[in-house]
Amino acid sequence: MGHLIAVVGGKGGVGKSVFSANFALSYLLNIKQRPLIVDLDFQSLGDQNIILGLNPPKNIVDLTKTQVPQWDPKTLSPFMLNAPQGFSFIGAPRDAAQAREIDAEGLGKFLKAATQIFPWVVVDCGNGLEPHVGKVFEQATAIFVIGTPDIIVLNQTRRIYSKLQEYLVPPEMIQFVLNKQSPQQVITPAIVQKNLGRPVFHIIPEDTGVAESSLSKSAPFMISAPTSALARSYSDLVRKIDQSKLFDQLAKINKSAIQVKSATPPASDAQALADTGDMFGRSRLGNLDPWTTMKLRVHRALISVVDMKKMSTDLADPSQKNVVRERTQKAVLDILEKEDLSRICPTRELRMQLVKEVLDEALGLGPLEDLLADDTVTEIMVNARDQIYIEQLGKAKVSKVTFSSEDQMMNVIERIVTPLGRRVDEKTPFVDARLQDGSRVHVIIPPLALRGPTITIRKFPKKRITSKDLVDFGSMTPEIADFLRSCVEAKLNVIVSGGTGSGKTTLLNVLSNFIPANDRIITVEDAAELQLGQEHVVRLETRPKNIEGEGEVSIRDLIKCCLRMRPDRIVVGECRGGEALDMLQAMNTGHAGSLTTVHANNPRESLGRLETLVMMAGLGLPLKAIRETIASAVNVIIQQSRLSDGSRKVTHISEVVGIQGDTITLQDIFIYKQEGLDKNRKIVGRFVPTGFIPKFVEEMEAKGMKVPRGLFTVKGIAS
Repeated sequence: MGHLIAVVGGKGGVGKSVFSANFALSYLLNIKQRPLIVDLDFQSLGDQNIILGLNPPKNIVDLTKTQVPQWDPKTLSPFMLNAPQGFSFIGAPRDAAQAREIDAEGLGKFLKAATQIFPWVVVDCGNGLEPHVGKVFEQATAIFVIGTPDIIVLNQTRRIYSKLQEYLVPPEMIQFVLNKQSPQQVITPAIVQKNLGRPVFHIIPEDTGVAESSLSKSAPFMISAPTSALARSYSDLVRKIDQSKLFDQLAKINKSAIQVKSATPPASDAQALADTGDMFGRSRLGNLDPWTTMKLRVHRALISVVDMKKMSTDLADPSQKNVVRERTQKAVLDILEKEDLSRICPTRELRMQLVKEVLDEALGLGPLEDLLADDTVTEIMVNARDQIYIEQLGKAKVSKVTFSSEDQMMNVIERIVTPLGRRVDEKTPFVDARLQDGSRVHVIIPPLALRGPTITIRKFPKKRITSKDLVDFGSMTPEIADFLRSCVEAKLNVIVSGGTGSGKTTLLNVLSNFIPANDRIITVEDAAELQLGQEHVVRLETRPKNIEGEGEVSIRDLIKCCLRMRPDRIVVGECRGGEALDMLQAMNTGHAGSLTTVHANNPRESLGRLETLVMMAGLGLPLKAIRETIASAVNVIIQQSRLSDGSRKVTHISEVVGIQGDTITLQDIFIYKQEGLDKNRKIVGRFVPTGFIPKFVEEMEAKGMKVPRGLFTVKGIAS
C-alpha cells in the first residue's frame, strides 16, 4: 500500500507546483522507488507540464471519465507518461472548460487504485478549494501546505486550514512547509509559526537562480542541479520523513478502521442526559451507545452557541439554507475540536459521518435524510426513536438508523409541520402534512402514542411516474394503459379503489396526466401530493383548525369552491367522508371526466364504501337515491391492489353499467388472474379481458376515438 501526498498552496506563486515535482523526484533519487505525479491544479492548467518538460496527450479529466473494471498499469498507460528518469506523470487539462467536466467519483476510484500501484503518489492540488480535491484529501496520507514568508500568503494559508477543517483532516496530517526563505526576510519562521498557530515542518531556502534555470530547461532542479542547496533541502526533507516513519504513522491514524460498539456511556454523561425529561414527564433516554451520547453532547453545546430560533427562521428562506448550513457546520467543528474523539471516531470517515448526522438532525430531518435520498425506499415508518422500519422493493424491514432522542424527533416533526402552518402538540397530538418533495407525512405523538412520537412517511417519487413506468413495473400492460388513456380523454368519471399503500394516489396521478392540456383542472387534497404535468391547473389543499379551534377548511368546502371556478376536470385526492356526495353531484352536473380514490378491497365493495360515505354527509338521503346517484355518476372503477409479494397491480377494471331494482350493476372489463409463484416467490399471473365490451365504447367511437374491439376478446392480452 503506497502513500498519497497532497500538496496545496496558500496562494498563487508560493511554488507549490515546483515543490510537488521536486518532492516526488527526491523520493525517486533517495528512496529509489518510482513516484507518480498527478496535476490537479485547474487554475494553472499545465504548469506542471512546463516544470517536468512533458506534454501528455491525455489528462486527468479524460481518465476520470473513462469506465474500466479496475485501474492497473495497462489501463493507465493511455493517460500516463513514463519519463526516462524513472517517474510517471498524469497531467491537467489545458482547457478550463474541460477541467469543469472532471468526474469526482471517477477521481476517487482512480486515487484509491493508484496507491495500490505506486509507492508514492504526489498530487498537485492547486489551492485545494475545488470540490473534487476533497477526493484527494479522503485518500491522502499527508497534506503539505506550501507558503512563503509573506503576510498575505499567511492570511490565505489560514483559509486553507479552515477548508481542511471542514474535511475533518486530523491536524497531525497537515504539515506546513515554508518555501523561499532567506536570512534577509523580515518575517522569520518563528513569526510564521506564531501567525499560523502551527509548527513549520520544513524550511526550503530561496535560490532564484537555480529555480529559474531549471524552469528554462524544463527540467526539475532535483535532476538538473542535484548538488544545489535547493536539491539538498528536498533530500533532507525526504530523509527526515523516512527516518521518523512519519507517513507510516499517519497512515495508521487515517486508515485504521473501527467498529463503534454499543456500550453504556460514562456515568456523568448518561446521568446528565437521562435527567432531561420530555413534556410528559417521561425520561426520553435509556442506555445509549457512545456514538449517540457524543451526538447529544454536541447538540447541547450547539444550542448554547447558535440561536436556534433564528436558525429555523433562516432555514425557511431557500436563499439562506447554504449559509445556515456552513455557519452551523463551523460551529459543530469548533465544538468537536474540544472533544476527545479518539475512542468513538478516530478515523476521518467516522468524524465526517458524525458531523453529517449532527447537521442532519440540527438542520434537516435527522436519520430520515438518508432514507429519503434512497430511491429504493418507498415508505418510512418510525415506531419509536430507536425503531425505524422501511419499505424497500415492496418488503418491510428494520432500518439500521435511529434517532438520538425523542427531543430530536420532535425537532424534526416541528421542521416538517411549521412551514405548512400546522402544529402538533399535546392539545392536537396528530397531524397530516407533506414534505417539500410532496411526500405524505402522518405524525402522532404522546399521550396518544405510548412509545413516543410516531412518524409515517409515504415517499413521493422524485421522478413523475408515467403509464410507461407502470407498464415496466408490471402493474398493467400497454394495452390497458392505452384503454385507460382513452377513458380519461373521453371524459368518463373514474374512481380508483384500493387498500392502504396499494398505489391509488400514484395511479390517480398517472390518470390525471392523461387529461388534455387545454382543460382547466382543479385538484382538491388533504395534503397536496399530485404532480400534474399540465399548465392549466389549480391546486387546493385543506386547512386544519387553528389554536383557537377555528378556521378549518375541509375537502367538502373546497369541492364547493371549485364548482364556482369553472373546472373542466375535478380531481379529488381521496374521498373519505361526506365529500363523496359533493363529488358525485359534481359528476352528475356537468363536470364529466372527474377522478377520485376510495378505500376498498374490490370494485363491488367500493360501491358500498361510496354509499357509506354519502350517508356521512348527514342529509338523510334514502339508500335507493344514493345508489341511483352513484350509478349515474360513476362510469369506471379501477381496482389497484398490493399483492402478497409486494408488487402492485391493477387487478380489475370494471364498468358501472346502471341500476336494476335496488342493485347497482357492475361488469368487469379486465382482471388480473394469478397463476402461482416463481422460484423467487414472486406472483405469476396474466391480465385478461372478460369478453365484455363496455357500453361507453360506442360513445367513445361516436366522438371519433378508435378503440379496437379485439382488445376485449379473451385472447386479447397476454401477461
